[in-house]
Amino acid sequence: MIDKESNQINTSVSADLICLSHLRWDFVYQRPQHLLSRFARTSRVFFYEEPIFSDEPTRLDISRREDNLYVVVPRISHSDRDNGDVNAIQRELLAKLIDAESVKNYVLWFYTPMAMPFADQLKPLATVFDCMDELSAFKFAPPDLIENERLLLEKADVVFTGGQSIYEAKRDRHHNIHAFPSSIDTKHFNQARNITEEQPDQASIPHPRLGFCGVIDERMDIEMLGKMAELRPEWQFVMIGPVVKISDEDLPRGSNIHYLGGKDYKELPAYIAGWDVAIMPFAMNESTKYISPTKTPEYLAAGKPVVSTPIRDVVRPYGDLGLVHIAATAEEVIEACEKALREPLSDRVQKADEFLSYNSWDITFTKMKGLIDEAVAKSNKAAVGAV
Repeated sequence: MIDKESNQINTSVSADLICLSHLRWDFVYQRPQHLLSRFARTSRVFFYEEPIFSDEPTRLDISRREDNLYVVVPRISHSDRDNGDVNAIQRELLAKLIDAESVKNYVLWFYTPMAMPFADQLKPLATVFDCMDELSAFKFAPPDLIENERLLLEKADVVFTGGQSIYEAKRDRHHNIHAFPSSIDTKHFNQARNITEEQPDQASIPHPRLGFCGVIDERMDIEMLGKMAELRPEWQFVMIGPVVKISDEDLPRGSNIHYLGGKDYKELPAYIAGWDVAIMPFAMNESTKYISPTKTPEYLAAGKPVVSTPIRDVVRPYGDLGLVHIAATAEEVIEACEKALREPLSDRVQKADEFLSYNSWDITFTKMKGLIDEAVAKSNKAAVGAV
């Protein structure tokens, strides 16, 4: 906000943050939740989700969560959707949110380029694009996503990427882009090393247990999972997480494959504590080309041996440093798991702990906030010069 008499920017009020996301806050606790919950300790954060369509009247549902974080869900009636422009409706709803909550100074944070058609008229202090995935490579990606991302990259003052490989793919497309690979809440996952009480739905599953936690979708190599279960019928494969974008009918089945569904983030250390090996059987396809799995450091912090397919951002640095076993086929994964089950963990855990000591969501948040503050200061300077 500019003081017309002094031509100075008023920074006495902490800037709010409006985040436009394709992910839902209550889905899986991951990168957006880790970062934005930290921003909410000092600023109001409005996490604006994709719309839900129903027979009820069009409205905004706003619910307060931890600290100053508000989850905003646009609910659009079927009749309004069928008779109007959804982007125009969302533009109006977003304007009402800003007016109703007296949002004056704010940073605009994008997770989805698909918000551009209804947010391009906003005038934030700075625009952030946290490009955590190559969304255009995901199943059911909207056809106009690539063009909207181009427009967003033109608008953004600062761009973050969710990993090194996606940074390398986009670094020539923006002047102020920075790689921030998956971080870790070490204290949370360290709990797994001392938990001995079994979770009820996992307690009856025999050992050895090979576990995975995360979204089960097109990025999972389900054929590999099925083959591994066939090759080692005495091993138990524990799969934790929601199934999305693929049919339950397509999932491999067997007496030694256990789908336990989604779990609360707080529960994950207790489940991981009961595993013998943590696995990441990702498919090697376009949807996984640029992913940087958050579960890699989480598994390591839990003190578990980790076996992964050769995802680029897992190979570099975790595989290269000998922290994660890398294997490409079902047979190779089985061999790597056998090795992981035999070897002493102490040396690998010590190396992992040393590596993770330089990696935390607190560190990532602090660096990101510094870059955003710089972008806001630059914007403020330009605004003062224009008065």
